[in-house]
Amino acid sequence: MAAVLALLLIIAIVMAFFIALSVRIVRPYQRGIVERLGKFKAVYEPGLRLIIPFVDRMIKIDMREQVVDVPPQEVITSDNVIVTVDAVVYYEPTDPVRLVYNVANFFWAVTKLAQTNLRNVIGDMQLDEALTSRDKINMKLRDVLDDATDKWGTRVVRVEIQRIDPPPDVAAAMHNQMKAERNRRAVVTEAQGVREAAITKAEGEKQAAILVAEGNKQKQILEAEGQAQAIREVAEAERFRKETVALGEAAAIREVFGSIHDGDPTPDLLAVKYLEALASIANGRATKIFLPLETSGILGAVAGMGEIFRQTDGESRAVDREGRAHEPPGGGTSPHPQSGPGASAES
Repeated sequence: MAAVLALLLIIAIVMAFFIALSVRIVRPYQRGIVERLGKFKAVYEPGLRLIIPFVDRMIKIDMREQVVDVPPQEVITSDNVIVTVDAVVYYEPTDPVRLVYNVANFFWAVTKLAQTNLRNVIGDMQLDEALTSRDKINMKLRDVLDDATDKWGTRVVRVEIQRIDPPPDVAAAMHNQMKAERNRRAVVTEAQGVREAAITKAEGEKQAAILVAEGNKQKQILEAEGQAQAIREVAEAERFRKETVALGEAAAIREVFGSIHDGDPTPDLLAVKYLEALASIANGRATKIFLPLETSGILGAVAGMGEIFRQTDGESRAVDREGRAHEPPGGGTSPHPQSGPGASAES
């Protein structure tokens, strides 16, 4: 009985071990290649899979994107400069069967392929072009590697150049060149800045001068307009004053003329007034006196005045003779001398 139990226990352990060897779990990012007795049988998709132990063998292939680091290597450019290039290759499996059976060591194969094509691509470029054309190098390498690895069941997604290191002396020369170029750009930029500042300042001074000139022009125009307005106002006031004075003088002349006609003046009065007017004219500051051209009228007036004076003088003498005829003998004088036309005429 104990022997039977021991046998059953051994059989159970062997069955459990056999089942454990038969069960395989394929993850979602994997594919399982099953070989039966050394011959390809099938490709298992993700999930729980069973195989025959010691008869079937499963190889799991990771289908995720993989990275291959290409070791740095020295490459000679077309202008005979040795540079050190380091690259990275990104690929993803597309056919697990070809990836397993068409290449023995994919990592080693893709590394050597990338190094060889790096020499070919960069060897056709000059140093400056290689340093500034990384995208171009990446595209060329990707196309070449993708074509070469297609039969291996992979697809090259992209190739990235990590760094391109020139020799130390070339790097120092490039650094000096870059420094000189930057100094030149700094000097040019500073000169352009000074020129722009000078132009801006000149433009500002020009605009200021224009504005000042415009201001002076407007000021002069306003002053001229003000002076013209003032002159017009003064002229209007002067005209109004002269018109008012002329109207007053005209009214006065009319009054005087009317009074003279109303008083019916005698010729001797007119002659006396005429002489008074001539005297007032002679007493003025003028050095020249212009007399009226009607000399006949003047002579007639003077003659009339003389006749008047003669008549007056005759009358005065007659009166004087009559007075002397009545004087008392002895030739005495009157204590009160007579005042009158005779006395003034005699004196």
